[in-house]
Amino acid sequence: MRFLVNTIGYLVGIGVVLGLIAAGAVGYYVYMMSEDLPDYTQLRNYEPPVMTRIHASDGSLVAEYAREKRLFLPIQAIPAVIKEAFLSAEDKTFYTHNGIDLGGIVRAAVTNFRNRGSGRRPVGASTITQQVAKNFLLTNEVSIERKIKEAILALRIEQAYTKDRILELYLNEIYLGMGAYGVAAAALVYFDKSVHELSIAEVAYLAALPKAPNNYNPFREPARAIERRNWVIDRMLENGYITESEAEQAKNEPLKVTPRDTGSHLFASDYFAEEVRRHLANMYGEKGLYEGGLSVRTTLNPELQVMARNALMDGLIDFDVRRTGWRGPVTTVDLGNGADWGARVGEVNAYSDLPEWRLAVVLSVDGNEAQIGLQPERLVSGALSIERERGRIPFKDVAWRRIQHGPKPGQDYAHYTGVRNMTDLLQRGDVVYVEKDESADGDDVYNLRQVPEVSGAIVAMDPHTGRVLAMVGGFSFAESEFNRATQAYRQPGSSFKPFVYATALDNGYTPASIVVDGPIEIDPGAGQAVWRPKNYGGKYAGPRTLRYGIERSRNLMTVRLAKDMGMPLIVEYARRFGIYDNLKPFLSMSLGAGETTVMRMVGAYSIIANSGQKVTPTLIDRIQDRYGRTIYRHDDRICQGCVAESWHDQPDPTIIDESEYVLDPMTAYQITSMMEGVVQRGTATRVRAVGKPIAGKTGTTNDERDAWFVGFTPDLVAGVYVGYDNPRPMGRGATGGQVAAPIFIDFMKSALADTPGVEFRVPEGIKLVPVYASTGQPAPSGGAGVILEAFKPGTAPGDTFSVIGLNSGKSSRSTVTRESERAVLSGTGGLY
Repeated sequence: MRFLVNTIGYLVGIGVVLGLIAAGAVGYYVYMMSEDLPDYTQLRNYEPPVMTRIHASDGSLVAEYAREKRLFLPIQAIPAVIKEAFLSAEDKTFYTHNGIDLGGIVRAAVTNFRNRGSGRRPVGASTITQQVAKNFLLTNEVSIERKIKEAILALRIEQAYTKDRILELYLNEIYLGMGAYGVAAAALVYFDKSVHELSIAEVAYLAALPKAPNNYNPFREPARAIERRNWVIDRMLENGYITESEAEQAKNEPLKVTPRDTGSHLFASDYFAEEVRRHLANMYGEKGLYEGGLSVRTTLNPELQVMARNALMDGLIDFDVRRTGWRGPVTTVDLGNGADWGARVGEVNAYSDLPEWRLAVVLSVDGNEAQIGLQPERLVSGALSIERERGRIPFKDVAWRRIQHGPKPGQDYAHYTGVRNMTDLLQRGDVVYVEKDESADGDDVYNLRQVPEVSGAIVAMDPHTGRVLAMVGGFSFAESEFNRATQAYRQPGSSFKPFVYATALDNGYTPASIVVDGPIEIDPGAGQAVWRPKNYGGKYAGPRTLRYGIERSRNLMTVRLAKDMGMPLIVEYARRFGIYDNLKPFLSMSLGAGETTVMRMVGAYSIIANSGQKVTPTLIDRIQDRYGRTIYRHDDRICQGCVAESWHDQPDPTIIDESEYVLDPMTAYQITSMMEGVVQRGTATRVRAVGKPIAGKTGTTNDERDAWFVGFTPDLVAGVYVGYDNPRPMGRGATGGQVAAPIFIDFMKSALADTPGVEFRVPEGIKLVPVYASTGQPAPSGGAGVILEAFKPGTAPGDTFSVIGLNSGKSSRSTVTRESERAVLSGTGGLY
């Protein structure tokens, strides 16, 4: 008996020693692993990558940019039902355990023992705290070592942070599929809702995703997704978070996933959003843009943006219809062997920003019409609809009556062949764009469409702040992301002339100064050919006023004026206006031969409209960081008296603008008045159709390669450019007044429809003198051909005046007396 007791005692002793050794070994193993653990205290300062959101001036969401779609929400802003759903699905004892759920570990061990040899992935028992440790500090490696590290970190995290902080980290970091990280982003991505708008069924579905989002994809695995969602609803009921009736109602609710659109969210804003994105990348780098959680309030006016987009599209389509020909289908598909035409045309990508147009495939065609099948719509799952719609295109409604061939590379001009009937235009299998004809009797009538080859841009700006209210950089962003408003450098042609004339007015000339409109030869020297500029149309008018020169866009008068002033002075003013950084001092540059952008030109015209005071174009009003702190503000004007705790009869607050003046305000008004004459009597008389006081200037370059119109009211500036991306002639008569001005008119009519006409403000010191419009000389008020001309103090017409270019000698100026005025100004005397 004693021997037996000794033996048992001996064995127990050995067991204790072995247990101590094992415990020591385990402790040493755990200690060694804990020495190599990441620093969990970094969670205190954790800043997750958060998407940057861009908003229009009215708060509408324009676009979102992120590598990981995430919106960070503090735990206080997360609805209780979301917390309850995730706790029910992932860790129902979260608020009672110390970071590790021992009961869950035992259950997982039993399950894994039963599944051994089945090839199934081991079941885990990770608490939410352990998942935070894994997601933030460890990898997804499946190993015992990682699980031990995870457990150690979980214990430490629980000691360092509150439960709410741990849950906050989890709900903002967890990946929930479809690119969404965190519950706020997932609510938007899956249901296009904020977290506060989600139903119990929708919350339960999100809570079902953390384990394996791909396994419960609502489109590929709808049955499994609903089964898992309902399991979460049952757990919420079991835990007392919802009632039986709420659970039953939630389980009967269909799984309606409505994925949020990616890219630009505000219609017609793609070019604007992309330009803002580039600005932000330059300011804060790629990391700041895609991970910084910036909130950007832009200057975009959504209503004006749509108006600008429609005006530009309509203008480009009109040019394409009137001045070019049919260039053929988008592509051709094979409809042989009984192929499903819907599937064939469904494979062709349509431009996403042309919602008015649809792709269609030609099913049959005869001389009078084409039978078409419309591209089936895509379901939210991405699959094509099984519905098939048909329509027809009558030949009598087709706009094109000729087919365009070319131009070939290196050629400027295309050639055309005539169209006799529909078979000359379309063949079976052709894929084309169509637009429903709302005016037709039948519901199946469509008009044939093609994307214009010519392109263009329009920019609208507030001249007092430089805020870009609307910007469209081309016909379709989906077709070409190249922004012709900011990236296309083109010759502005005569739309640059106002700055030549403004330079003159700011340096002693008056609107009534006389310049000869006649032939001139410029010898550039250095063996170069003599330059002989010409007016558009080739005619001359003799000695004329500066006003006449800009109203009629006279090239020869502009060159003479530039020669008289000297190009270095014009170069300096062009730099001050922001049109050019380093304009070459050649006389040809006075006619707009230097290249610039629509944005720069509109900014320069805004300075004139702003009484000569500098404005800096901007697309961004304000930027806030992820914490709501303002880190950038465009408006740097000083508000004197804006901060007051109470009212003590103090003066009203005043805004102080310390921006420099590029032009004297009186000069700005003079050139504005002269550009009003362009609209009233000059090259842009069609702009009078707007029905409001407008000043502006046309621009056309050699061979009609570029057409411009830039104009303004006292409170709105807009500029339009039209031309080919690879510059080539647009055709005889494709001038700024004929091509660009109609787009400007359409936009301004819409933009100003609900605002009264406002006259341009006359600055203090300007003297309005009645003069003859043709000569600039004093006239009785109210007579025929008499206008009110703006003169600075002491510059009104006198008994003598100078004529620039009348003398071909060393001095280009001649003094003329009042007696000889009639002979000089009323006849050419055979000189021209």
